[in-house]
Amino acid sequence: MSVAVQINPNKRLYVKDPQQTKLGRSIIGKSISMMLELGFEGFTFKKLALEIGASEMSVYRYFENKHKLLLYLLSWYWEWSKYCVLTNTRNITDPIEKLDLAIQTLIFPNKTEPLVAYINKLELFRLVIEESWKAYHTKDVDTENKEGFFLTMKALNKEIALLITAVNPNFAYPHALANTILEMSKNLIYDAYHLPSLGDVSNQDQVNEEVYSYLKTLTFKVLSV
Repeated sequence: MSVAVQINPNKRLYVKDPQQTKLGRSIIGKSISMMLELGFEGFTFKKLALEIGASEMSVYRYFENKHKLLLYLLSWYWEWSKYCVLTNTRNITDPIEKLDLAIQTLIFPNKTEPLVAYINKLELFRLVIEESWKAYHTKDVDTENKEGFFLTMKALNKEIALLITAVNPNFAYPHALANTILEMSKNLIYDAYHLPSLGDVSNQDQVNEEVYSYLKTLTFKVLSV
């Protein structure tokens, strides 16, 4: 069962709002699974069109290129994650517990609200882990930043930073620590599966649990609580 989460990525990321039509929603859902299967490099609009039974030109009527499509999906993820963090911590009064629960929300997708029916939240979470860095480690990042393509990521960072400040108001680097948590919550999982010697995950069946344990230890040690 899904809930009605209203998420509106930057309008400059799309030509036509894909959430408003059946074909557009099909493009969103199928592109996630195909990018996971083929990788961002192997994914093309031609392959997507064949998969959904549409013309390649019809896909271009929604997105200018696959880079903007990936940014659209990430914007969706960042906004959804912010919604889940706020929802999961809403009735918690202890700031340490709130921050701890926020970290869990970022690492364990089963602790989050379901997405809309046409997006598989587990697949989107895996896509963020596997492919997200390819969207903003580019030569155009400064221009795209000025155009507001990363506002939802910044909003999520701000919410985590506010939780950090609530734990330790004197901590000088709340946004930097929030960014560390956000980046490491996916990079450490990626490394555990693909470059395991870079980390200390001892049990491949407990990757998320070990990453959570590490980030929780790091975060609260840094905050001196």
